[in-house]
Amino acid sequence: MKFTDVAVNKDERFSIGIEEDSGRFYLSIPVRNEYVDYEEYYEITKDEFESYKVDLNSAQTLVNRCRKREVDNRLIQ
Repeated sequence: MKFTDVAVNKDERFSIGIEEDSGRFYLSIPVRNEYVDYEEYYEITKDEFESYKVDLNSAQTLVNRCRKREVDNRLIQ
């Protein structure tokens, strides 16, 4: 899988982009546990992607839900 960020919010620590092999859109957040740091990728719709691309801050509600593990059904990886 090749994840390509299109927009990054450095202050809130998340990004949106396109997974090149499948063409799916994603929102990613950094995750840390006691063993490793990694990124989690959550699938978003094309409409969500286009909306967040125009106003990246509008993704904050979804980012918060991802961090709370409320939308794990969207996990790509």
